[in-house]
Amino acid sequence: MSTDANKKQFWKRNAAKVPGSIQHVYGAQHPPFDPLLHANLIKAGNKPPPATPGKPKKATTFQEFESITSDAWDVGDDDDELLAMAAQNLNIEVVMETANKVIENHSKQQERQRQDDETELEQREEDPQEDVAEDEEEDEEEEEDNRVGEGDVTSPEVSFASQSSPYTDGRLVKSQSEAPIGSPKDAAGEHASLHRQRSLPHRPPTIPLVARIADQNTSGTPIMTEREASRLDKFKQLLAGPNTDLEELRKLSWSGIPRQVRPITWKLLSGYLPANAERRESVLQRKRQEYFGFIQQYYDSRNDEHHQDTYRQIQIDIPRMSPESLVLQPKVTEIFERILFIWAIRHPASGYVQGINDLVTPFFVVYVFEYIEEEVENFDVSSLQEEALRNIEADSFWCMSKLLDGIQDNYTFAQPGIQRKVKALEELVSRIDESVHRHMQQYEVEYLQFAFRWMNNLLMRELPLRCTIRLWDTYQAEPEGFSHFHLYVCAAFLVRWRKEILEERDFQGQMILLQNLPTMHWGNEEVSVLLAEAYRLKFAFADAPNHYKR
Repeated sequence: MSTDANKKQFWKRNAAKVPGSIQHVYGAQHPPFDPLLHANLIKAGNKPPPATPGKPKKATTFQEFESITSDAWDVGDDDDELLAMAAQNLNIEVVMETANKVIENHSKQQERQRQDDETELEQREEDPQEDVAEDEEEDEEEEEDNRVGEGDVTSPEVSFASQSSPYTDGRLVKSQSEAPIGSPKDAAGEHASLHRQRSLPHRPPTIPLVARIADQNTSGTPIMTEREASRLDKFKQLLAGPNTDLEELRKLSWSGIPRQVRPITWKLLSGYLPANAERRESVLQRKRQEYFGFIQQYYDSRNDEHHQDTYRQIQIDIPRMSPESLVLQPKVTEIFERILFIWAIRHPASGYVQGINDLVTPFFVVYVFEYIEEEVENFDVSSLQEEALRNIEADSFWCMSKLLDGIQDNYTFAQPGIQRKVKALEELVSRIDESVHRHMQQYEVEYLQFAFRWMNNLLMRELPLRCTIRLWDTYQAEPEGFSHFHLYVCAAFLVRWRKEILEERDFQGQMILLQNLPTMHWGNEEVSVLLAEAYRLKFAFADAPNHYKR
């Protein structure tokens, strides 16, 4: 009882530092982790002594916790039909078999790829001269082709791969312009360099924000397979009816929504639009007018004494968002400021809290795709017509509001929703993987120190935006996706890195890993495996304590 009393007294004395406060959210004042500036935190071969005066203690007060937590707002760098059964009422045996198939297939693919790479490397090491000879023959053929097609840029002898992309089947392919020029000695050096390159993995090309990680063509536009085309037809047929069957739409959406129909599908699944097709246009007009009525009524008060702190915090947080190429466009910044300020004014129980700003981005990006074909990171949003911009802004506001209605206790005073979910995550992981749980306990890593951001930002700072959008396809199709299913996704996400976590033998190493997880090149495949594992956990721990579902 005395401990509870002390805690209450602490919050009363430090009201300005409450996590739900507008003026000061803990973690926000710490600069983002910079490996160049914090090189002493990265192990360079010599590990620190096991016991040092600076070894972190368990946080007993909020101030102590604040002092040992790295930046909670650090911006990160930023099969299929099987999962569609996830929303149906299946028995647990079928569910487990389905999820296991997805994970097993993924593991087999990775193992085959690893074996192929090892076999190829061994062959090259056994007879490197033969490999160089093959390279010489290829270059001689290229030179012959160049002589035949000299002066003709579109010569049919030039392969599509060498014309358009330096990447084919994961290997570097030399283009015509890179053919060796000069002495035989230079050519030999080029051969040796190319041989070394082919022995190493190559970094894949840049992936668009909302695209499949596989099947990229030279323009960056995803290639649609027959399977994807078939799924798109199913969506269009379902959406074309006079009354959309929302239950069928959820089942179809669980394993991902095609980009072409994602805007209308998200609006339906979020409850923003009615299932009746005839009523949709009138509902859109009414809701959009209502939003801009809020702007006329409230937005001029942003500089008033009672609201200026809220508006100022919003202005500070938006430039920290990603992708920078989008949110730093002046027009986009203005739109985000209006959306966040109006939401805060209309929800005084929580007001604006850091983390809410990130939740606008997925909706905004998806709804921009109603009006453009190209990728949004290279698009000037201000070039859209004013009416289109107004529609995107209003639709983003209402859909974000629908999302936050289900998780608002994450952002009220002291953020009790997040604290419950972090505690539930800790208990869940202790049951799923006791080794990982005990390892973090051994080095005094508190779940709140890394999982607060996972709950507050719905993993948006841990995953690329394209992965977040794919994840949200399932969240909107899953009952209580953002408030309940997200817990199991976080548990599966943490256990996904068990090998890396168990390799870290100190507090600093574990915190650096957990706040900078290597997901930059993740795509739909990795997200699908993560969701399958989370779905399996959800059924495996259906007898979990009630607070898992709060």
